[in-house]
Amino acid sequence: MSRRTTPFAMLVCLVAALLVSAFSTAATARAAATRCPWVGSTAPVPTRVSQVVAAMSLGEKITLLHGQYGSSYAGLTPAIPDLCIPAMNFQDGPAGVGDGLTGVTQLPAPVAAAATWDPVAERQYGAVLGAEQAGKGTTITLAPTVNLVRDPRWGRAFESTGEDPYLAGRTGSALIQGIQSQGELAQVKHLAAYNQETNRNTAADNAVVSTRALQELYLPAFGTAVKSGAVASAMCSYSTVNGTPACQNNYLQNSVLRSQLGFNGFVTSDWFATKSTVASANGGLNIEMPGDTYFGSALSAAVGAGTVSVATIDSMVSAILTQMFGFGLFDRAPTGSPTRVVTTDAHIAVARAVAAEGTVLLKNTAGTLPITAAAHTIAVIGDDAADHPQYTGGGSANVRADYQVAPLLGIQRRAPAGTSVLFDPGLSASSAAATAAKADVAVVFASKYETEDSDLSSIDLDASLNTLIRTVAAANRHTVVVLNTGSAVTMPWIDEVAGVLEAWYPGQENGTAIAQVLFGDVNPAGHLPVTFPRSLADVPAQTTAQWPGLNGNVQYSEGLQVGYRWYDQQGISPLFPFGYGLSYTTFAYSDLRISPINAGGTVTVGATITNTGTRSGSDVAQLYITAPAVVGEPPKQLKGYKRVTLSPGASTRVYLPLNLKDLAAWSTSANAFVTTAGTYGIWVGDSSRDLPLHAVLPITSGRPGRTVSVTNPGPLDVTAGVGFTRALPATDSARATLRFSATGLPAGVAISSSGQLSGTPLRAGTSTVAVTASDAAGASGSATFIVTVNPAPDGSALTGPVTGLGGLCLDVRGASDADATAVEVFLCNGTNAQQWTRHPDGTLRALGKCLDVASAGRTDATPVQLYTCNGTAAQQWTPSSTSALVNTGAGLCLDVPAGLAVPGVQLQIYHCNGTAAQRWLLS
Repeated sequence: MSRRTTPFAMLVCLVAALLVSAFSTAATARAAATRCPWVGSTAPVPTRVSQVVAAMSLGEKITLLHGQYGSSYAGLTPAIPDLCIPAMNFQDGPAGVGDGLTGVTQLPAPVAAAATWDPVAERQYGAVLGAEQAGKGTTITLAPTVNLVRDPRWGRAFESTGEDPYLAGRTGSALIQGIQSQGELAQVKHLAAYNQETNRNTAADNAVVSTRALQELYLPAFGTAVKSGAVASAMCSYSTVNGTPACQNNYLQNSVLRSQLGFNGFVTSDWFATKSTVASANGGLNIEMPGDTYFGSALSAAVGAGTVSVATIDSMVSAILTQMFGFGLFDRAPTGSPTRVVTTDAHIAVARAVAAEGTVLLKNTAGTLPITAAAHTIAVIGDDAADHPQYTGGGSANVRADYQVAPLLGIQRRAPAGTSVLFDPGLSASSAAATAAKADVAVVFASKYETEDSDLSSIDLDASLNTLIRTVAAANRHTVVVLNTGSAVTMPWIDEVAGVLEAWYPGQENGTAIAQVLFGDVNPAGHLPVTFPRSLADVPAQTTAQWPGLNGNVQYSEGLQVGYRWYDQQGISPLFPFGYGLSYTTFAYSDLRISPINAGGTVTVGATITNTGTRSGSDVAQLYITAPAVVGEPPKQLKGYKRVTLSPGASTRVYLPLNLKDLAAWSTSANAFVTTAGTYGIWVGDSSRDLPLHAVLPITSGRPGRTVSVTNPGPLDVTAGVGFTRALPATDSARATLRFSATGLPAGVAISSSGQLSGTPLRAGTSTVAVTASDAAGASGSATFIVTVNPAPDGSALTGPVTGLGGLCLDVRGASDADATAVEVFLCNGTNAQQWTRHPDGTLRALGKCLDVASAGRTDATPVQLYTCNGTAAQQWTPSSTSALVNTGAGLCLDVPAGLAVPGVQLQIYHCNGTAAQRWLLS
C-alpha cells in the first residue's frame, strides 16, 4: 500500500528542509563558537561596551539601530544571539501598560500626578508603572511626556505634566526615578517643541520657535530628566523645528541634549518620525522605529559611501549598549510575559491615592464640602457618573482596565448608613433638576475627552452639559460639579454652583477616589499644573498662525509668554490660576527670610506655614521670582515648591534653595544662560496669584565665587555579594577640599567623605544615585546616575536561546507564563519566551518558570511544558556529551517528535538515541 503525500505533508517537508539548510549549519556553528566575555563581567561598563562593539560586524551594528513591531509590544529591537545581545521590548505608555494588554493597573492620567505637586507620590506612580511593564516583559517604558501644555486645546495635555518647565521637569524626573527603580529603562518624550496634534508628522508642522523660548521653556524639562532623573533614553518628536525634523535635528539632539545637558543615553524616533538616513544618523538619532526604511540597507550604503562614518555608527551603538549594560540587561534573565497578571492590591492602592491626591478643589462655598451625615439625600447626576465615566484618555496613553469603579458606585459604597443616593443620567435637564430638588446635595459629573492624534476645537464643555449644570444648580443651591477633563475647560456656570472639583482622568479607581474626597476621607490638596482661562479668547495662541499654523508653519510668536506667564504679562485674570488649589482647611504664610548668598551662588528661602483651620491637610508652598526689567523675562516664574502636611494649629518651616543658575536667562549673543546683576523679587505663597510673602534679592555678580563639578560615572553595574570600589572625580575652582555625600545608594554601598563609592551590594535592583560634593564655603556640585546591582553569580547560570533541530529555538507557546503552557520549537525571534537560564539546581527557566515534564511522566512521548518551579526531578536537566538534555526524573531526553523541524511542534521526552532531534545548543 503506497502512502499518499498530502499537501500539508509536502509543506512540512519543504519547511523542514529549508530550515535545516538555512539555520542548522552556519548560524548554529557560529553560535557555538561565539564567546561573550562581556556577560557576567565585573569590568566597567565602557570596557564591556568596547568589547561588544569590537566584536560586531557592520550588519550587526545596524541591526541594533532599528526596531520592528512586536506582537504584544509597541515595538522591539531583536536579539543578536551570537553576541549575547538581548532583545529590547518597547511599550506604551505614560498612564500604565498600554496597547490593549490586560491584567494591568489603569493609573490616573499623568496630569493628575502632576497636580499632586508631590515627588513621593509621583515616584510611587512611576514605580507601579515600571513594575508592571517589567512584569509584562517590557524593557523600555515609553514615558514620561514632559512637553509643555502650550495651549489647552492640545489633545495630549492629559498625558503631560503641565504648562511650566520647572514643574514638568521635577514631575517627569520623579516619574523616571520610579520607573527605573524597577529595572526598566524610561524614555522621556517628545524632543522637542511638540505641542499639538494637528498636522503632526507632516510638512505642515514646522514649529518656528526662538532659541530663547526653546532654552527657557521647551527644553528644561528634558534637562531635569537627564540631570535629576538619569533617564536612559529619549524619544524625538514628530515636529519639524525651525525647518529641521526633530529626529535629524543636530541642534536638539547633539548640541543641546548631549553636549549641553550631558545626556549619555540613546534617542529613539517616535513611530515613523524618521525622515532621513544620513541627516538622522549624523544628527543624533540612535534607533529608527519601527522598520528599517532609513536605518537598514540605506544606512549600510551611507557608511560605504562615507557620508556616515564608522565612528558615528560605533557611537550610536555604544550609547545603546551603555544603557543595556547599565541596567543589567546582559546579566539577568528576562522573566516577564505579556500574559502575566501584573496588577496588585498595592498598585491599585497607589492608583487610588494619586487620583485622590491629585484632585483639585476649585470652589467650595459655605463649606458645602465635605458631604456630612447631615446630608440625608444625595443626588448623583450625569452620564459620566455611571454609564460612561471618563476614566482615561485616548491614544498611546490609553490603558485597558480589568475593572473600573464608577463614581455612582463609589458614592453608594461610601455614603453613610441611612443616606439615600438618587441617580439621574442627565439626559434630560428637567428630569435631573427634579431629582436634584429632592436632595440635600447634588453632585453633577461632567467630562471632556482628549486623545492623541486629535486636538480640541473648543475648551467648552458640551452645551448640553453646561445646560445640565445650570439647571441642576437652579434646583439645588448645594450643587457640586466634578470635572473629568484632561486640561482646562471654561465654566460659564461657576457663579451658580456651590463647589467644583477637577478630578482629571482618574483611572480605574475613579469612583472610590472621588468618594473619598467628597466625603472628606481625603482632604483635597491638588494644585493646578495648568491655568484655567475664562475663555479661549484669553489663551496665548491668539492667531491662526500660532495655532494650528498657516502655510506649513506654527508660529511660536508668543515667545516666553506661555501659560501663567502670558496671563501675568497681559494682565488677564484667569478663571483659576496656575498653582491654585483649595483645601477643607486653611493655611497662613509668614516670616519670609533669605539667607546670605554663599560662595557657590546659593541662597535659601525660608517661610513658615501654619494650618489655621480645624482639619489636617496639605498645602504646596510655591516660590516664584521676578527678574530686573532689563532681562526681558516674564513677570514671574516658578523656581521651587514643597508640599507639606499639617495638623490643625501646627506650623512648619519650609526651606527652598535658589541658585544663581535659577535666575539665569538665555543670552542669544553669548549662546548661553547668563545671570544679570540686579534686584530680583522673591515671592512665596500657594498659587501664582496668591503670594503673600515678598522680599528682594540683590545680586551684585551673576557668577558664583566658586564652582564645583562632579564627573558623572554612570551608569554603573555591580554584582550582589561582590565587593567593588569606584572613585568619583570632582573639582573645585578654588582647589578647596571637598566632602562627598550621596542619596539613593543600594543597600551595602556607601560613599566616603573623599568620594570613594564602595561596598558589597546586598541585593539585586536598580537605584538612582545622586552624589554631591561640597566645600566649606558652601559651593557644591552634583551628579545623578543609575547603579544596577546584578543578581549574585551562581556559577553555572547562563541565559540565552536554546537552539535545536533546523535552527529552531526552544519556545514557550504564546509567551504565556501560565502553568502547563506547551514548550515547542519555533522560529528564533529573540523574545523573552525564548530566553532560557540554566540554574545550578539543574533547571532551565524562562518567564520565571521551569521546563517541566508533564505530570512528572517517565515514559516515551510524555509532553514537555512550562510550570512553576517546584524542585522536583521532573524539572532537572543535565547536558550530555552528545548535546542532549537528559531529564533527571525520567532518564529520557528532550526530543522533537518524529524529528519534525516545524515551528509550533510541542516537545516531548523520549529514550535517548543520539539523533539530531535531541541535540540542543545553549548559546
